[in-house]
Amino acid sequence: MRNTRQRRQRIMQQIVEIGSVQVGDLVERYGVSAVTIRSDLNHLESQGLISRSHGGARLLRTPPQEHGIREKDSLNQPLKDAIGKAASRLVKPGDNIIIDSGSTTMALARYLRDHRDITVMTNGLNIAWELASAPGITLRMTGGLLHQPSLSLHGSQAEASLGSFSFDTLFLGVDGLDLQFGLTTHHEPEASLNHRMVERARRIVVLTDSSKFGKVGLHRIARLDALHTLITDDRISSDHRDGLQKLGVEVIIA
Repeated sequence: MRNTRQRRQRIMQQIVEIGSVQVGDLVERYGVSAVTIRSDLNHLESQGLISRSHGGARLLRTPPQEHGIREKDSLNQPLKDAIGKAASRLVKPGDNIIIDSGSTTMALARYLRDHRDITVMTNGLNIAWELASAPGITLRMTGGLLHQPSLSLHGSQAEASLGSFSFDTLFLGVDGLDLQFGLTTHHEPEASLNHRMVERARRIVVLTDSSKFGKVGLHRIARLDALHTLITDDRISSDHRDGLQKLGVEVIIA
């Protein structure tokens, strides 16, 4: 298998399913050298997902489960609503913003409907639908392939669509936030697009409830030192709050 990322994702899925793996078995399964497999395992270990053992690796931390957008909408809804409302206060007339797909960012979109003179780009179909009839908003979509569970668009077309824009603020949703590994998500193409969004925005604002803290998805979006502001709820631990503030991240409690 030539695709390194795809191989590593499948190795991680195998470890999640059975608890541990051996280098020799992986060499035979994927048709690559033992050196390559050890590099793959070292990479997964660096993410805090596995622990290396003699001749193999075992599961250390289970990645957060991916939920469909409808299920996400029903989880921690009052907290998400408060976070979305707080985020909307950061948006001013004349702003050009990009809103990532997600259920917490969807709460932000609901509070933007009455804003005026705002340009919004999004990769989320649900967010676009929410803002489509808002009279004061100029709406753009990234285009791309549809990831049905999250109703998000991704892929080379989506990434290319960002190339000619510079955004004041990115409002980003995540599946995991870890002090060591940073911001993560389940879906590799979404992580790639999110990383591109980070590059195109002058201010990065992450919207997440505290249930995502300490969790690590398979795919990193960015390290925490790329983040400017985090909006969350009052259940954030003192360790996470202090760790973020030491990195210079503004923490807003909704």
